[in-house]
Amino acid sequence: MVVTSANNVEGYAIGAHLGVVRGIVVRSNNIISGFIGGIKTIFGGNISEFERVCDDARQIAYQRMVEHAQRVGANAIIAMRYDATEFSPGVTEVLAYGTAVQLKAP
Repeated sequence: MVVTSANNVEGYAIGAHLGVVRGIVVRSNNIISGFIGGIKTIFGGNISEFERVCDDARQIAYQRMVEHAQRVGANAIIAMRYDATEFSPGVTEVLAYGTAVQLKAP
């Protein structure tokens, strides 16, 4: 599966646009990372506990988006983006989305 933030894939033509695909994950901090991360906010700097939670959420959202694209018959996703929304303190939705397409050689 080719995934790009660009609107095309160099060397290929778009044979069909199959629509928007997405992967969504809603994550909260576990008590350990929340506690340690909370303590680190007092001192400032990078908070690796929260960084891991964010990275894991993005990876899961990305994989779900790719699976959605495969279900609709795509072999590529163009214009891929991430979005995140905090529902409440410590609870965040991460969305990976893009346009599913079928690429063909020119």
